Amino acid sequence: MFYDYFNEEDFKELCGYEIDGRWYPRVTKIIDIKSKPALYRFYGEAASYNAAKEITENSAKEGTLIHEVVEKLMVGENPEIPDEIKPAIQGYLNFIENKNIHVDKEYVEKRIFHTEHRYAGTIDTLALIDGKFGVLDIKTSQAIYRDYNLQTSAYVEALLSELPSLETRWILRIDQVKKCFRCGGTMRPKGGRNKIRKGKSVLCKEEEHQWSDLTGVTEMQEFPFWKEDFQAFLGAKKLWEWENSYWLKRIGYIN
Repeated sequence: MFYDYFNEEDFKELCGYEIDGRWYPRVTKIIDIKSKPALYRFYGEAASYNAAKEITENSAKEGTLIHEVVEKLMVGENPEIPDEIKPAIQGYLNFIENKNIHVDKEYVEKRIFHTEHRYAGTIDTLALIDGKFGVLDIKTSQAIYRDYNLQTSAYVEALLSELPSLETRWILRIDQVKKCFRCGGTMRPKGGRNKIRKGKSVLCKEEEHQWSDLTGVTEMQEFPFWKEDFQAFLGAKKLWEWENSYWLKRIGYIN
């Protein structure tokens, strides 16, 4: 919408990157056009819009902190680990100790772009895992969502001309939860909100839970087939361009 931004420069800064004198919209901004029912439900159930926004922003800050520490570890640094994310980081360290993961340090937090389809993004890293070479994307969400396939497919396609040996992609989820010794449920205290999920047995009543200390959770899934996802990404991009045509015309991205 034309009223979402103050001016052309505000739009360009918030929605994309200037690379070699040419502006490209960001992958993550493009896929924001997709509906997110779970997020809408969360906002609808919250005490107020401001309360929900505060939880979302605090959760994002924690996720960014985990991201930053993990990326420093990937390039061989020895960063200070804040107490509030130590369980998540320890979970990650335990996970990679038992996995054959080789990270390409040159591509950690690297800006990439696609000249033909004209979009850009920042990948977390490239990795060689069990003999396969691909994009490794880090998430700090409570689950691995299908939406991530749109983002990672765009990254793979943008890198193929430079790296034709690229063959797959992985989502590496890093989180931290408390576990109930009675019912097996989990409690995720992120962003100031305690999200409780049922375990294999019946969920305890609120006052009956016996929570463990905060424990790191790490899981990784491979998604080798990206062509169909990339077509869906291009569809999202077309819709995003339609939605933002006012600003895109103002900056000369479209006629």
